Parts: sequence; structure tokens; C-alpha cells
Amino acid sequence: MGSVCRQSGRGLIPLILGAASTAIFVWPAFAAEVPDFSGNWARPYIGFEPPASGPGPIVNRSRINGQSNINQFVGDYTSTILKPAAAEAVRKHGDLELKGLTAPNPSNQCLPMSPPYILQRQQIQVLQRKDTITILYSEDDQVRRVRLNGKHPTRVTPSWYGDSVGRFEGDTLIVDTVGIRSGPHSMIDSYGTPYSEALHLIERYRLIDYEEAQGAAKRAETENRRLLADNILGNGVGIDREYRGKSLQVQFTVEDANTFTTQWSATSTYWRSDADWTERVCAENPNEYYAGQTAGVPRADKPDF
Repeated sequence: MGSVCRQSGRGLIPLILGAASTAIFVWPAFAAEVPDFSGNWARPYIGFEPPASGPGPIVNRSRINGQSNINQFVGDYTSTILKPAAAEAVRKHGDLELKGLTAPNPSNQCLPMSPPYILQRQQIQVLQRKDTITILYSEDDQVRRVRLNGKHPTRVTPSWYGDSVGRFEGDTLIVDTVGIRSGPHSMIDSYGTPYSEALHLIERYRLIDYEEAQGAAKRAETENRRLLADNILGNGVGIDREYRGKSLQVQFTVEDANTFTTQWSATSTYWRSDADWTERVCAENPNEYYAGQTAGVPRADKPDF
């Protein structure tokens, strides 16, 4: 018995020759190709998409035509996923909104939008490399970095975006994040739902077909309405309405025993954006914003030099 090799598109393939001109081809096992999530993506909703089943995120008690009122964020503090202290925080946040005030949140206070809060945002850019995936968000300098095939350190120093490690399982990128810092106005969502530094977030990123993405949109709109009827979002981010290729979907699970009675999940689905990436700047300035007053320009009491 002898062997020769023949050329294929993936390199040399061994050809094992047997008796009586019987040929047996032995093909090596090739690893599944890693999906490419790179590029600009956008979504036309504020808020999370409810899961297909199981416990989901806090929803808005303030409704317009059955959908969330994005001008008034009054969270359902009676949700069974909330522990008493968390429910009280959501209630107080909603009371401010019901009084006609704008309750402070990371977005209107120009603060870091820690995950999963940041998964509500409308435009992202994914930069994918062999060992790292970087996710940029359209508001301010919001950046997350995911180390591929790494491990969390034994002692994690809390940071605004936490320590994220990822791995590919087939066509899915699984991102595990711990060590998310909490501070003034830190929250899970736009309803003031708090979290502790015990928060554990698991995200599953995958590309889905056009038909599946349309189904996700219908499910999203049971809770959230589109920001505008056309393809231009309220913040100037465009979605390519002619595109029929893959969409990017993130299914995530939240666990925090100090805040929630159970783990829960939600989804964010993104479509290809046809808009340029625009730099936005927001100066941190909480002066009376929560009271509905015009925010003043920050001023230093003394020169920096």
C-alpha cells in the first residue's frame, strides 16, 4: 500500500491507495470557520427586546398604543424578578418621570453606559481581530474589549465595562463579563433598575438570516416602537432597508443575586447601517438636568495650570 497527495483549495489532501485499485480518500477535519461580525450595525429601538420565553427585562408602565413610551420611563416595579430594594429603586425612578421630570440615567448624565444598559443603544461598530473583539458604541467614547480564549483574573478590579472574555462555539460568540463597576446613576436599563458588583452577564452573538431578523423585529415591537417610520433613526443613524443579508443578534442573560430573584434574558438585534460613523461628544454635566432645567456649561473654579 502506498500514498500520494493531491492538491485542494485547503492544501494537500492525503490519498491512501489500497489493493485492487480501491482508493480511499481521507479528508482531514477542518475547524468551522469563525463568523465575521465586523462593520457598522444599527437598531431602531430604545430598550431591550423581550425573550421568546422565560423571565424577561423590566418593561415600561407608561404606554402609547400598547408600546413603551420612550418619553417617559416608568418601570414595572411589581415585576417578580426584582428583590425589594431593587423594586423600590425602580419605583422612585418612575415617580420622577411621572412628575414630568427627567430621571437621571447614564445617557442623559454623560456617564459610562455599563453593560447590559449599553445594549439598548442604536448603533455599534464591531472590530474583529484574531485575539480581540472591540465594540464601539455611537454615543461618546463608549468602548468594550473582549479577549478571546482568555480567562478572568483571580481578582477582578471592577471597571465600568467589566472584564470580558469570549470564545466561539460554532457560529456563536459567547462573551462572559464580570467585575462591572457600579456608581451614581448606574443601572441595568432606562427604568433605574440597579445592579451590584456581583452582576454576571453572558452574551451570545450570532448572525441570523433576514427572515429570522424580521421575526425578531415583530417580537421587539410587542414592547418597543420604532423611533421613526423611515430608515433614519432619531439620532441620525441609518438602517439599510434594501439589505437582505445577515443581521447581528445578541441574546444575553443577566444574573445578580443581590438584585434579582432569578436570572433573566433579553435580546438586541442589529441590522446593517448605511450611515457613516459619526463622532459624538457629551460633556459630563449633571447640573439640574434631572429637574428639567437647562444644563449649564461646566466651569472650573481655578485654572488647570
